[in-house]
Amino acid sequence: MLLSVAIPPVWLILPFVSLLLLIAIGPVMMPHFWHKNYVRISIGSGILVAAYYVFFMHEPWLPLETLAEYISFISLLTVLFIASGGVYLFVDVESKATTNIIFLFLAAILTNVMGTTGASVLLIRPFMRINRYRLQPYHIVFFIFIVSNLGGLLTPIGDPPLFMGFLKGVPFQWTLSHLWPQWLIANLLLLIIFYFFEKRNTALDDVDDSARYTNKFIINGSQNFIWLGLGIASVFIDPNVIDGLPCFEIHGKKVSFIREILQLSIAYLCYKTANKHAMQSNEFSFEPIKEVAYLFFGIFLCMVPALQLLEHTMQTAGADIHLTPALIYFGSGIFSSVLDNAPTYMNVLAVILSSMGLSVNNVEHVRQLVHSEGVILLAAVSVGSVFFGAMTYIGNGPNFMVKAIAEHAGVKMPSFGAYIGRYSIPILLPVLLFIWLLFF
Repeated sequence: MLLSVAIPPVWLILPFVSLLLLIAIGPVMMPHFWHKNYVRISIGSGILVAAYYVFFMHEPWLPLETLAEYISFISLLTVLFIASGGVYLFVDVESKATTNIIFLFLAAILTNVMGTTGASVLLIRPFMRINRYRLQPYHIVFFIFIVSNLGGLLTPIGDPPLFMGFLKGVPFQWTLSHLWPQWLIANLLLLIIFYFFEKRNTALDDVDDSARYTNKFIINGSQNFIWLGLGIASVFIDPNVIDGLPCFEIHGKKVSFIREILQLSIAYLCYKTANKHAMQSNEFSFEPIKEVAYLFFGIFLCMVPALQLLEHTMQTAGADIHLTPALIYFGSGIFSSVLDNAPTYMNVLAVILSSMGLSVNNVEHVRQLVHSEGVILLAAVSVGSVFFGAMTYIGNGPNFMVKAIAEHAGVKMPSFGAYIGRYSIPILLPVLLFIWLLFF
């Protein structure tokens, strides 16, 4: 996201703050009002901010660019959601700590092949089925921690911030070759903590042992893996990387909706040709993706002034601030917790490069950073953006989607505030601090 010439007033972040507060307290303190009006609130807040940019700041290009990013975001989520929702995985094995740990660890690896969104949507239902007799909110929370976020650190496909870095010039294999220690240690620590949660869960004690599991593995709708692969491959159709694609420019940035049209077409064909039995077995519903689409419409537009003020502050203060790995790690991490982690990553990366007299829009400059002593700052922004995305439901797109799927299945998930107070701060934050102590 580029910096606008005009800087918005500070009060314009109030719609964003208000929307976050309503997402946090609405479902708990006024559930009837929230569920009846959240669509109006989210869309209305986004339109309000966009209107201010258009009619008062006379700079429509920034909300237009943001809408283009939103369309790209929701198009990819939609195709992954529908393709994954049409695959029925029935893994009927004993629900015990070792089984779940192996499942989550393998899922964390798979996340780097199909992205946090694809892996989350595909695997959350079988994970819930395995634990159907003892399913607790902590199962879903650790799934969000590991599969929807931390697991995706090893490849640019794994998480959107890393893909943005790849598009700017970071070599594809760099994350795997340089960030695997952080990935391994953080995920192992979370799995160790998860083990103790599992040992305290005695919900199976009253269940007849003979009725618990059959050791069967069933997969229906496997043809959807083709659609899933096409959806993932379409991500690379970017006019800023591939020359010759029909496109138009928004304030100097090439935009082409060929990728998005292709993704939505894949989603439509996938839904029409899906195995209906598989979708029925998954209790497939469009409600989770609709909730994500409505809420993130407001979030994307409302966070425009917040991101712009952040970028302006960092650029104006950059010359007077000594950029350290710790500052980059926590700075990118904190803002990734409440803002979309991809633009946060890009803004921080731009500051890192500008402090070295380089440009984020020059591929050779980015590659120069990779081979310089400043590469530790690239590692810090990469790990911070990906890992801290798990701190809140809105830190990364799959978080809210997994929450919605779990709630649709009847799991009583913690509220926005309870997620942070009961899980993120006491469990995830110490792991992130340990990673800081070891590496940054």
